[in-house]
Amino acid sequence: MAFRNSFLLAFSLGITAALLDCATVRAAEPIRCTVVIDEESGDALYRQGTCDQGFYPQSTFKLPLAMMGYDAGILTDAQNPRWKYQAKFGGPERVKKDVDPLIWEKESVVWYSQEIARKLGKGKFADYIQRFGYGNRDVSGGPGKTDGLTESWLMSSLKISPDEQVQFLRRFLNGGLPISEHAVDMTLAIVPHFEAGEGWDIQGKTGSGWLRDKAGKADYGRPLGWFVGWAMKDERRVIFARLLVDTKRHSDKPISFVVRDSLIQDFPKLAEKF
Repeated sequence: MAFRNSFLLAFSLGITAALLDCATVRAAEPIRCTVVIDEESGDALYRQGTCDQGFYPQSTFKLPLAMMGYDAGILTDAQNPRWKYQAKFGGPERVKKDVDPLIWEKESVVWYSQEIARKLGKGKFADYIQRFGYGNRDVSGGPGKTDGLTESWLMSSLKISPDEQVQFLRRFLNGGLPISEHAVDMTLAIVPHFEAGEGWDIQGKTGSGWLRDKAGKADYGRPLGWFVGWAMKDERRVIFARLLVDTKRHSDKPISFVVRDSLIQDFPKLAEKF
């Protein structure tokens, strides 16, 4: 009897381990989403992949930050304010220079984002997030000892799904956010443009980072890439988000550039469906 019970226990543990191994394999698969909605109706024109799961917004958060900055009067136009780099900001060599709003969005300069957040202050920053209804609205910070005010969107507490990204951008484009007309106009003016072929003009923002492991450290084997924005052809405007959470490192260029370039290349074909 004891032998039989031991055998059953071992067999049960083996099955459990096998199931856990299978779950691990599934968890390690790439996560992808492409969603496109119509600006006017909000209807989904194309939606494929895991689009309802929230992830760190990373540098796509420069879009709502621009809206906040212009609405609060911290930013004035495309060239002002032009802030000087300070050694305490850190970062790679490419960001160690004077930066204005246009350069900030085009070159994705993190320290400029953080200066805007500091000038907003915790209370106003959190209030904008709540009134924008942005993602999970959590700016508490936390993982990796990240600061809520200046890092909540960078592999921290704030998360947003691709579905939420496009709905947020639709509210922005339709005048549904509690910000001034000047803030809308200036944000539109500084978001980078890309030509997608077949007459489509794309404006959008990339974002890249990594998932965190169970210990809260960056998992460099799970890079995260975003490209979100809108596309226009003639008088029609559609809103898109593309996400890739990969299972391999991207050493040749940032994963966000891979995601951006693939969306731009794919867009004319996608547009044939709508």
